[in-house]
Amino acid sequence: SKRRGNSGVLAGLFVPLLCACFWAGGSAYKPVIIVHGLFDSPKNLLNLQQFISESHPGTNVTIIDLFDGYESLKPLWTQVEGFKAVIYPIMQNAADGVHFICYSQGGLVCRGILSTLPEHNVHTFISLSSPQAGQYGDTDYFKDLFPECVKSEIYHFCYLGIGQRFSVCNYWKDPHHKDLYVNVSSYLALLNAEKPHPNATEWRKNFLKIQKLVLIGGPDDGVITPWQASQFGFYDDNETVVEMQKQDFYLSDAFGLKTLAAREDLITCTFPGVQHVQWHSNETVFHACMEKWLV
Repeated sequence: SKRRGNSGVLAGLFVPLLCACFWAGGSAYKPVIIVHGLFDSPKNLLNLQQFISESHPGTNVTIIDLFDGYESLKPLWTQVEGFKAVIYPIMQNAADGVHFICYSQGGLVCRGILSTLPEHNVHTFISLSSPQAGQYGDTDYFKDLFPECVKSEIYHFCYLGIGQRFSVCNYWKDPHHKDLYVNVSSYLALLNAEKPHPNATEWRKNFLKIQKLVLIGGPDDGVITPWQASQFGFYDDNETVVEMQKQDFYLSDAFGLKTLAAREDLITCTFPGVQHVQWHSNETVFHACMEKWLV
């Protein structure tokens, strides 16, 4: 019919125009900002960048090149301010918002940014095997830093003022010395509202501006200890893991986890068989746990 013919002509004009706009930078996908972990650099995250580009062509993906290698041992608040200064202009140029993928220690850096930046426009925050509830384990990373120590002794250093000058001590959480952790921790105890502070209400409001929180981790990680810390579970004083939903900060909704769950905006993705250094290069994990949220 004539109507069908006209539709075909219109489609023939519209599709090339749409494609031209797309390739000119008008991507249908929000920009993705990636923050690396302890001892890492952007080159470690290139596979993840490739996965995003292949699944969502035209996506603007930025792996932030800051605090690489041993620089990642600097205090987390110092890193938060540095990353924030680079990331905020990207946010300002993204009218529809951005997505965060933050790996390992980088997930805690991103928590700091989300809590302290009222103007952020992060839509989805993907926490990729990050010790969100803390770290307490004799892993290779910590043996490199504390070769003469076992996990039960690290608190002697981490819970000193000088210890808090190192990023790893900012989230070291010894379940046998919880009071000391709360008193001394200058970072994680504040973020998780385990230590009262005057900015808690504002930080909670800022954090809840995200639309989705995706927590990825698994039992064969081998670094995050307990691995459930990647999903806000942690040890009690008997080193028995208490899941997120039974943690005090969840029950009291101290910084918004319970609210996110009630909104159905809290997603956990558990993957066995993945070691810590493989999360960002495992394409199966990407398709199962990340791809659908990066729109």
